Amino acid sequence: MNVVLISTYELGRQPFGLASPAAWLRRAGAEVTCLDLSCAPGGVAEPAVCTADLVAFYVPMHTATRLAIELLPAVRALNPRAHLCCYGLYAAMNEAYLRRLGAQTILSGECEPGLVALVQRLAAERVDSQAGWDEQPEQRISLDRLQFLVPDRSGLPPLNRYAKLVLPDGARRTVGYTEASRGCKHRCRHCPIVPVYDGVFRIVQRDVVLEDIRRQVAAGAQHITFGDPDFFNAPAHGLAIVEQAHREFPRLTYDVTIKIEHLLKNAHLLPCLRETGCLFITSAAESVDDAVLARLAKGHTRADLLAAVQLCREAGLALHLTFVPFTPWTTLEGYMELLALLAAHDLVENVAPVQLAIRLLIPAGSRLLELEEVHELVGPFDEAALVYPWRHLDARVDRLAEEIHQRVRVGEKMGLPRARIFARLWQAAAEALAEREVPASPLPARVLLSRAAIPFLTEPWYC
Repeated sequence: MNVVLISTYELGRQPFGLASPAAWLRRAGAEVTCLDLSCAPGGVAEPAVCTADLVAFYVPMHTATRLAIELLPAVRALNPRAHLCCYGLYAAMNEAYLRRLGAQTILSGECEPGLVALVQRLAAERVDSQAGWDEQPEQRISLDRLQFLVPDRSGLPPLNRYAKLVLPDGARRTVGYTEASRGCKHRCRHCPIVPVYDGVFRIVQRDVVLEDIRRQVAAGAQHITFGDPDFFNAPAHGLAIVEQAHREFPRLTYDVTIKIEHLLKNAHLLPCLRETGCLFITSAAESVDDAVLARLAKGHTRADLLAAVQLCREAGLALHLTFVPFTPWTTLEGYMELLALLAAHDLVENVAPVQLAIRLLIPAGSRLLELEEVHELVGPFDEAALVYPWRHLDARVDRLAEEIHQRVRVGEKMGLPRARIFARLWQAAAEALAEREVPASPLPARVLLSRAAIPFLTEPWYC
């Protein structure tokens, strides 16, 4: 059985979502080709795609799924006999549309056993490629507890083809990627993990994660990104892994993602992270407006955010913040307040410019739909866009969002430092408040010209 696993985009990382199922499928006897289109300029017009029995698209996020949607018809045209599958977080959420585009099997959650079962079924039954979707016996969403295999990264582009870590002195390090857990204990209303996992998280066994790290270090990794939605969903598990990794590779550094409320609850563990090589923590702040945070069910407040910033600084850890600044509840004054807070607390370098341009996505199954005010605001679900569309009641906010997005895009294309882009966004926000005189940027000239003072990845996180 010839299988092609395709990743369209995974934030500049070597895709764990190909490497892990590849290990399972190869153990089951399948011939597996992993195709990462972010590193393959030839697209899907590859010999392996044309001869595959099964082509499976990995769709872990909104952007990756939009790209896969564009390619499904092309794969069907290239290889009409292949069975098409979509697997990952966004598969079950968008099942009907993906099936109309040609996907015959849909798998979300813990997908590896489902992919193995699918390959075995295809091999045994020689299922016709046009079989109806009602005939899928594999679980659409599986939350089973798995005994994981060490990811098999053979055939993927080398790590030096992916995003790099940039240090304050300008030095760059090769970055590997792994996962110590999946899913999340929490049910934030806007989070796309919730429609699939709904408060459930699953552990990847310690020995599996450590062996994955060892192999990536042997392949040149100098830094590891842990992709867990929240590394402190199971703090003892995570710490045991990084402590052992540090013993084996004292010069290896890493980064993790942790919720604001978990940073506060586990503040005593932050020094341990720093001592074992953690350079920075990413945390989804989302907003500095307590009313918006309550609607999103984030579990923290503006004061909590600032407390977490201080705790991380005391521990010698950089805190990278992500935001969803444009929501139905954003005001022009509120956006300016966000920028002012970042400047006042010396956080401009802690926020990738794209984070100041993000507009709230409301995907299928979103808990935001529990709010009556959201029901009244959104239009019918847009299958091609994978979201419920919405417009702000104040058209000026939508215009500002478009202007901010454009300025970020141009600034990043020009290679401007974060502070310079921030100054341009500050000006745009101030100009949007038409009744006011445009205030000067709150950042001193020396900051606008300086190099970033904290480590960061060349490919920032976004959805």
